[in-house]
Amino acid sequence: MDPGQLIIFLLKAVAVVLAVMTLAGYTVLAERKVAGWIQGRTGPNRTALPILGAIPVVGTFLRRLGVFQPLADVGKFLFKEEPFPGHVNKLYYLLAPALAFIPAMTTVTVLPFGQHDGAPLVLANLDIGILFILAVSSLGVYGIILGGWASNSKYPFLGGVRSSAQMISYELALGLSILPVFLWTGGTLNLHAVVQEQTHVWFLFVQPLSALIFLVALFAETNRMPFDMPEAETELVAGYNTEYGAFGFGLFFLAEYTHIIIGSGVFTVLFLGGWNLWLPFPEGIFGAVLSVLVFLAKVLCLVFFFIWVRWTLPRFRYDQIMNLGWRILLPLALANLIFYAIAIAVIDRVL
Repeated sequence: MDPGQLIIFLLKAVAVVLAVMTLAGYTVLAERKVAGWIQGRTGPNRTALPILGAIPVVGTFLRRLGVFQPLADVGKFLFKEEPFPGHVNKLYYLLAPALAFIPAMTTVTVLPFGQHDGAPLVLANLDIGILFILAVSSLGVYGIILGGWASNSKYPFLGGVRSSAQMISYELALGLSILPVFLWTGGTLNLHAVVQEQTHVWFLFVQPLSALIFLVALFAETNRMPFDMPEAETELVAGYNTEYGAFGFGLFFLAEYTHIIIGSGVFTVLFLGGWNLWLPFPEGIFGAVLSVLVFLAKVLCLVFFFIWVRWTLPRFRYDQIMNLGWRILLPLALANLIFYAIAIAVIDRVL
C-alpha cells in the first residue's frame, strides 16, 4: 500500500470511528429522551451552548431537544475526579474498561454500511466478515469479567460471573441462528454478498425464526433489559461497574451503546437487506450517500426498538434467563438449522 492509499485508509477509519462514537453518544441521549417520553416526563432539556443565547428561538429549541447533552456528558466524564478504591487490583481495574470498549469499536471495520457503484463501503471487506465480528465482539465480555474480578467486591464479582454465564448461554443460539442465512447464500461469509442476496426479498421474510432468535440473543449479548443480569441494580447495586466512576464508568457504557449500534448494523445486514430498498440506487456519489442514509435509518429504528423494550419489559429472573437460553432458544436454533438445511438441499436438487 503506497503512502497515499494509507492516508486515505486512515482518514476513512477515523471518520467511521468518530461517526460510531457520535452515534453512541447520541444513543445515550435518545435513551434518556425516549425513557422520559414513555414515562411521561421531559428528559434532558437544559444543556445548550452559551453562544446560542443570542438566537432565542433556535437556542431554546436545541436546548429543549437536548442536542448538546452528550457534549456535557463527555466533559463531565473527562474532567470529573476519578475515584480509585484502595482495595482494587490496580492494573486490571484500569485495563477492564478498555477491554470492554476496544472490541466494540474493532468490529465496525468489517461491517458494510453502503455501496458506491456496486462496491461496498467498508473499511475491510473480509470474506469471513461475520466470523470476525462474532470472534472479536465476544471478547468484550472479558472486560466486564475483569472489571468485576479486579474490583475485589462481592457485587461487581457477581455481576461479572452472571455476565460470563449469560454470554456463553446465548452465543450458542446466536451463532446457530445465522447459519441458515449463509447456507441460503451458498456458503459465503462475506457480508456484502449477503446484502446482495437480499436485493429483492429480505431474509427477515425468508427466515423469520432465525431473525427472532438472533434478535433475542442480541439483547442478551448486549446486556439490555430484560437481560441486564450483569448490572441488575435492584440486586447488585450496579453490578460489574459498581466500583467505577468518571472516565472508567463512561467507557463501560460507551462500549455498551457501541455494541447496540454494531449489533443493530449486523442485524440490518443479515435480515433487513442492508441498504436495499427494493429500488435501484443511482450511480455516483448521490447513490452512495443515499445507501448510507438508508442503512443508518434502519439501524436507528433498531436502536429505538432496543430502547423501547428496555423501558417496557421488566427484568427476567436469573433462572428464567438460563431456561430461555438453554431450553428454548438453543433447541429452536438447532431445529431451525436442520429445517433450512433440508429445505435448501431439496430446493437445490429440484432446481
